[in-house]
Amino acid sequence: QVQLVESGGGLVQPGGSLRLSCAASGVIFSAYIMGWYRQAPGKQRELVATATADLTTNYADSVKGRFTISRDNAKNTVYLQMNTLKPEDTAVYYCVVRPSLIGGDYWGQGTQVTVSS
Repeated sequence: QVQLVESGGGLVQPGGSLRLSCAASGVIFSAYIMGWYRQAPGKQRELVATATADLTTNYADSVKGRFTISRDNAKNTVYLQMNTLKPEDTAVYYCVVRPSLIGGDYWGQGTQVTVSS
């Protein structure tokens, strides 16, 4: 049984930084994909960043160069380092784990990130 617990959200001024963490309980054998989605008020959920089991990463154009996704496979943990934050980054951020090519995604509870002066 896999459970994802997120932490690290909060209120930050434009230009500031936050690091989100998502720890997966239970056993995941080098999960196929781990990543982050976000959903802003009144908007559709969008993919922010992903990392494969071999640590290949990709990013949404809106965050490329500012955000960095990383994984610690031994700890079943995925991180999102967010730098140079903008008000438009304000959203609830969700971590997602896809254990294998078959699918069966697990979702975190979401953590609020608010960027405001």
